Amino acid sequence: MRTSAPRRALGLVALCAILAVVAFLSVTQGSRSIDLPEVLRALGNLGGDQTIDSTVTIELRVPRTLLGILAGAALGVAGAILQGVTRNPLADAGIMGINAGAAASVVFAVTVLGIRGIGVSVWFAFAGAAAATVLVYSIASMGREGATPVKLALSGAAVTAGLISVTSAIVMTDIDALNELRFWQVGSLAGRYAPVLTGVAPFLLTGLVLSLGCGRALNGLALGEDVARGLGQRVRLTRAAAFALVALLAGAATAACGPIVFIGLVVPHLARFLCGPDYRWILPYSMLLAPVVLLLADVIGRVAGAPGELQVGVVLAVLCAPVFVGIVRYARLTEA
Repeated sequence: MRTSAPRRALGLVALCAILAVVAFLSVTQGSRSIDLPEVLRALGNLGGDQTIDSTVTIELRVPRTLLGILAGAALGVAGAILQGVTRNPLADAGIMGINAGAAASVVFAVTVLGIRGIGVSVWFAFAGAAAATVLVYSIASMGREGATPVKLALSGAAVTAGLISVTSAIVMTDIDALNELRFWQVGSLAGRYAPVLTGVAPFLLTGLVLSLGCGRALNGLALGEDVARGLGQRVRLTRAAAFALVALLAGAATAACGPIVFIGLVVPHLARFLCGPDYRWILPYSMLLAPVVLLLADVIGRVAGAPGELQVGVVLAVLCAPVFVGIVRYARLTEA
C-alpha cells in the first residue's frame, strides 16, 4: 500500500489522537467503577487529600497507563527493527532469547540470591534479557559471514531452548521460584506501580529516541547486504547497533511487564500496511500503534473480567491471533 508523505503524516496525527483517547479510557475505566467527575477531580488535585477512588486513579491507573504507553511503544519498535534487520517477517523479541533470558535471570535471583518482589526482580530480568541478546549475537557473529539473518534465527532458537530447559528444571524443584516466575511470566500491566515505571522509563525513552534514526539503515538492509554495502553502509556495525537497541527496548519492557506476546510481531505488519515499506515511517507508526493495541487490550481485560481482570497477555493472544492470520492471508494474496 503506497501512500504519500502528507497522508502518512496525517496518519501519525490520527494515531496520536487515538492514543490519547485510549489512554483516557485506561485511566477512567477498570474493574472498580469510578465516576468520571471523581477521576477528573483526582487528576486535578494531586497534592490534596485523597479518597480511595483518587488513590486508585493516581497511584494505580496513571502509572499503569504510562507504563503501557512506553512498554507498548518499545515492543512495537523493537519488533519492527528485528523484522528489518533479520529480514524475517516472523521475528519478535523471542527470537533473540529476550524472554528466556529474563525468565532465567528472575529464577536465579529467587533461588540463588533469595530476592523477592517485582521492584527488585525487574532489574534482574532486564540484565538477563540484555545478556541473552549479547549471547545470541555473539554466537551468530562467529564465522566469516558474520551475523546473517539465518544464523541469528538459529542462534536465537538454540539459546532460547537452552535457557528454557534450565529454567524449567529449576522451577519444577523450587516452589518459591515457580511462584515468582508465574507472577512475572503472565505478561501484565497490573501491579506495576510508580517505582517500576520510573525504573525502566529512562531506558525506554532513550531507546525510543535513538530508534527513530534507524529508518534509513533498515531500508538499506531490506535491499540485501550486497546492495547495502554498495550504498556505503557498514552492515555489521549497523546490525550490531540495531540489536543493541532491541536489547534496550524489549529487555526493559519485558523486565517490567513480563513477556507480552504478539505486539512486536503483529504491529509492524499493521504499520507496514498503513504506511508502506519505508522504515522511516514504519518505526514511528509502530511506536504509536503498539501502545494503542496494548492499552486497548488492557482496558478490555479489566472491564470484561470485573470484579477481577484478565491479564493483558491473555487478551492480546485472543485478539491478535486472528489478526495475524488475516495478515498472513493478505500477504499471500498480494504476492500471488
